[in-house]
Amino acid sequence: MRRPAKDTAASHRKISRRGLIVGGLQAGFVGLLGFRMRQLQVDQADEFRFLAEENRVNIRLIPPARGEIFDRNGVAIAENEPAYRITIVREDAGDVEAVVARLGKLVELDPEELERAMTEMKRSAPFLPITVADRVTWEDISRVAVNGPALPGVTPEVGLSRHYPMGRDFAHVVGYVGPVSDRDLSRYEDPPPLLRIPRFQIGKVGVESRLEEQLRGSAGAKRVEVNAVGRVMRELSRREGTGGATVQLTIDSDLQNYVQARLGEESASVVVMDLQSGDLLTAASSPSYDPNKFVRGISVADYGLLRDNDHRPLASKTVQDAYPPGSTFKMVTVLAAMDAGLVAPDETVWCPGHLEVSGRKFHCWKRAGHGHMNLEQSLRESCDVYYYDLALKVGIERIAEMARRLGLGQAHDVPMSAVTSGLVPDKQWKQVNRGADWVIGDSVNASIGQGFVLTSPLQLAVMTARIATGRSIAPRLIKTIDGIEQPGTPGESLGLNENHLRQVRRAMYAVSNNRRGTAYGSRIIADEMRLAGKTGTSQVRNITAAERARGVTRNQDLPWERRDHALFVNFAPYDNPRIAVATVVEHGGGGSTAAAPIGRDVTLQALYGEDPPLDAYPSKDRSRIKAQQERLARERPLRGAPSSDQA
Repeated sequence: MRRPAKDTAASHRKISRRGLIVGGLQAGFVGLLGFRMRQLQVDQADEFRFLAEENRVNIRLIPPARGEIFDRNGVAIAENEPAYRITIVREDAGDVEAVVARLGKLVELDPEELERAMTEMKRSAPFLPITVADRVTWEDISRVAVNGPALPGVTPEVGLSRHYPMGRDFAHVVGYVGPVSDRDLSRYEDPPPLLRIPRFQIGKVGVESRLEEQLRGSAGAKRVEVNAVGRVMRELSRREGTGGATVQLTIDSDLQNYVQARLGEESASVVVMDLQSGDLLTAASSPSYDPNKFVRGISVADYGLLRDNDHRPLASKTVQDAYPPGSTFKMVTVLAAMDAGLVAPDETVWCPGHLEVSGRKFHCWKRAGHGHMNLEQSLRESCDVYYYDLALKVGIERIAEMARRLGLGQAHDVPMSAVTSGLVPDKQWKQVNRGADWVIGDSVNASIGQGFVLTSPLQLAVMTARIATGRSIAPRLIKTIDGIEQPGTPGESLGLNENHLRQVRRAMYAVSNNRRGTAYGSRIIADEMRLAGKTGTSQVRNITAAERARGVTRNQDLPWERRDHALFVNFAPYDNPRIAVATVVEHGGGGSTAAAPIGRDVTLQALYGEDPPLDAYPSKDRSRIKAQQERLARERPLRGAPSSDQA
């Protein structure tokens, strides 16, 4: 049946309209697409070219040269030296085990280092270089370079590594560097990218750690072209970093070296302080260790020897350890008493060998007693009863206040690790920390540097310096940073009566220059160099009744670790003080026999700047001192060498 013409015409009109609409939509879409293509290819071409370039070019950090450290005279203590290493790229090597086997015939490979490298290689990208031998010699590098065609993927490289030319002399002061650990990173909320560089090293202890920010420097950068999988194709540009700051210490390396040699393998420490500036000329702990072993990665066996040594070579005894100061504390007690107006220099106390307090006998070291003692005599002969009596008059609060005034009970601001504040106890301290009331017996013990009182060798040197000068002198370890002098603290007046200080100094002079003085055997004969000092013996434990019954009556009869500590503090010259010295010999026994001879020898070496003339010593000591000087002269050229038991 044929459709009417009218219907056919209407249908054509509808189809035409739809075609126009569809066609219009298609034309609009094509136009929009063309517009967008033009926008991407023309208007935004530079932007996308930049993004593509960013995908192709990577920025890599360049480690800066670490700042070097010198002594007060410009002698290098911590420096950077070229370090040669051999790396291997797994994908270039092909058969890694075969290549490593060939490499092992040319270069001695450490099994532990090689195992670590193989493990790291398996979990790293195949195109990343992995170190298989570190700190190799130039000869090793040459052999590898010559045999390059037979060692695919193997590359000899050179970089900078930390080196300590003085070795053990400065181990406890300067410390050492080591690879960044997870613990190091945890100290930062946002760790610097530099610390993410493989095998990047930072300071771990000592000055290296405390001045890490200054010594580290700032990183450089290089632009490298990489392919789609991240492999470096070529280097496009390079900007070198800024090296770390140059640091100069106040320590005199010659004196430090002498003190370390003089201490030998004793468990001991010595601090020498300049009285004009507060400069630390020496801060020596013995025995010591070779910090270079830590830089290279110390072996388990070597670390075990250091860790298990009962003389604790890893401890920085000058600032880290705190000991009962013994009789070296007596100057604090007597100055507290004089400052309070409770004792006169000529006032005497009877010493029968003990003082009974609250039903308990507190014994003097001289069981038979000293008889009548005044201030000078009590310090000269180290009478304990005199100070027991003062403690009853003065009280612990005045003693504690004077101790803090003289620099005890505070952590002095020196950039070394684990600087202790020691302990100057008082009534509040005992109540808070022991939950008990202070009793009079505590004051009696504290008056002679026993009981709760604890001090470090550094604090004892500061105390002696303040007594010698009457100023609040403070220790300084950093002399300059990048040539800029660092502030010292010569100190203001302590506000103490100068006559009181003069009386104490005169008594300290008698300790080493009067025949009845406890340090008379360690006196200096040269008039212009005479010292004033004070011996101390810090009790570690009492000899029990059972031990006495077995015949143990002397400190020397006890095992080494149970013997008393020996201490000696001094300043010199007496008429014009230049230095203060503190000496502590752990479990050395008596201060007069173990510590005073070391303190005297160090004092003379510091004052003369070289081996002192024999006529500065008492005639009876000269042959022994001559032999000692000859022995030390043979040992000291081996500066920084580790001892045989720690090699």
